[in-house]
Amino acid sequence: MASLTTDKHAKGPSHRPTYASRLFLWLLTYSIIMVTCFVAFQYKREKDFKAAEMDAQLQLINRYLLQKLYSGCNLSEISAAHISPFENLRISVFSENGNILYDNTAAHNGPVNHSDRLEITQAMNNTAGYAVRRHSESTGEYYFYSALKGNGFIVRTAVPYSISLDSLLKADYGFLWAMGAITALMCLLGYFATRRIGLTVSRLNRFADDVENGKVVSDSAPFPHDELGDIAGHIIRLYARLQQSNIERDIQHRAATHEQKEKERIKKQLTNNINHELKTPLASVKLCIETLVEHKHLTDQQREQIMQRCLANISRLEHLLSDISLITRMDDGGSAITTSDINLSDIINEVVDEKIHAASANGISITHNFTQPLPMTGNAALLESVFNNLIDNAVAYSGGSAINIRLVSADSQSIYIDFSDNGSGIPPEHLERIFERFYRIDKGRSRAMGGTGLGLSIVKNAVIFHGGDITVANARNGGLKFSIRLRRKHQSGAEYTSC
Repeated sequence: MASLTTDKHAKGPSHRPTYASRLFLWLLTYSIIMVTCFVAFQYKREKDFKAAEMDAQLQLINRYLLQKLYSGCNLSEISAAHISPFENLRISVFSENGNILYDNTAAHNGPVNHSDRLEITQAMNNTAGYAVRRHSESTGEYYFYSALKGNGFIVRTAVPYSISLDSLLKADYGFLWAMGAITALMCLLGYFATRRIGLTVSRLNRFADDVENGKVVSDSAPFPHDELGDIAGHIIRLYARLQQSNIERDIQHRAATHEQKEKERIKKQLTNNINHELKTPLASVKLCIETLVEHKHLTDQQREQIMQRCLANISRLEHLLSDISLITRMDDGGSAITTSDINLSDIINEVVDEKIHAASANGISITHNFTQPLPMTGNAALLESVFNNLIDNAVAYSGGSAINIRLVSADSQSIYIDFSDNGSGIPPEHLERIFERFYRIDKGRSRAMGGTGLGLSIVKNAVIFHGGDITVANARNGGLKFSIRLRRKHQSGAEYTSC
């Protein structure tokens, strides 16, 4: 039991008994006091009973002696052994005022007054009385004195009085043994009861120490099945849940903080990249206008070339601003983008019909197999931008001759699409970064082709907005292969996070 708990708040080693030990000691002390009080009460009760019984026997002798005195008999002629079962019976006769007249154990020289003796006082006042005291003239032995008052006389008899506790309680030993057994059983039950309570208190003490020290609290170990155990279990389970909630809250807070910092970093990076991307076409437009202003004698053909160059850069600015606007809308939150019931097959077919002539002009064919309806919930403009950007990217940079958009499968939850070309592919070290904003494999060539560097980033964010994902890999037979998964049911815009 002493190992149930330790006093962690004490400095140095502690030898303080456990709560269960102290509680059991209190119960044991209470039981011992109760039994002791009962034995003392029983002893006094038996002692009073024995004294009353002895007084009754001696009073019979006193009455007999009074009758002898009334009949004129000389008490000295009466043998104490013939009238009493007691050995060493002492007989005394007193006058009404307490003067001793006769004593069968001693000779008296003159009157001796015994009115101050308790039994004589009681007899003088109440006719009868008794007392127990030590006989001063003998060896200090205790005597039981019983006195009875008659007409003109007080007769007193006395016998040696030595009754031990053992002799008094001998008749009640059976009852005492029963009380002892009941007390032992109560102590045994009390031990187990206090041990259960002590176990609960000790665990609550450890729980309080763990809480104070900031440790993680577990509610795995069961408590005793009683009211205190149930209360303790509820307290620990409630605190464990609160602690777990606080841990989860802190994790979510750190994640939200990290996400916010990441968004700020991306926005700052986007701002820097936009500033850098705008400088080139603006510088080119400015140069064209300055050339037209400063050289007024240019030929019409030269003016036409400068104007075409200026127009191309302005068109590039338009594409860049349009892509930036779309990226910003998605960064501001998916809830700002509306969704509706659409048919994905119709969207892909429209995009292909729009792009097929430009692709043919570059010697590239586009094939697809979207003949069956593919109903879903989403944003038509975003889905158009996905396939527009993939086709434009393949036409401009793949170096291949064919683009294939294939429906892989569709179930009640998702639609799976492969977009591939037969071009030269890209080096493996660039695969993981091609969805980054403004990331270009060949920066000079990309800008020359009019690319903004945002196309594939828009593709990935639009796919994520529709609850899907997109991966890219170099195909075995050359070219790139994009694997796209779109959810049929659009997730809440609040759950969307741009990349």
